Amino acid sequence: QELPETVPLKFFRPENTPVPARPTPEQLSNLIKTSLHYPESFNHSFHQKSLCLVPVTLLLSNCSQAVVDVMIDLRHKPTSSEALEIHGSFTWLGQTQYKLQLKGQEVYSLQLKACFVHTGVYNLGTPRVFAKLVDQVTLFETSQQNSMPALIIINNI
Repeated sequence: QELPETVPLKFFRPENTPVPARPTPEQLSNLIKTSLHYPESFNHSFHQKSLCLVPVTLLLSNCSQAVVDVMIDLRHKPTSSEALEIHGSFTWLGQTQYKLQLKGQEVYSLQLKACFVHTGVYNLGTPRVFAKLVDQVTLFETSQQNSMPALIIINNI
């Protein structure tokens, strides 16, 4: 009984490799993950000093392998009167806009200062973060999905 002749396998590779698909809007809105680090509550004597300054760290994580241009805007204020009634208003001190570039998987820590003039509960989750891939020819960065409200309690001592 003769064995059938074995033919060597041939592997073909297409010469023109496909161009990577454009990222979807959803992928683009998840390039950068943000998280705020701050004390849950902060005690301050408003009688001694009228302005209460609280250090806040904004952590930016590039979730992609690509280099990403990031823009942070601290000038955003909640527009609904309901948000103001519940949380009150506060101000970010210093620079109000930042532009930076994060390498693939890079984590960047931005030191901020929040300024309060009254006791109360405040939502620190106001920074707006925009991002775009560096090699992407777009006029506008994509707004990054905002995390949950970041509440802080300011107490008078």
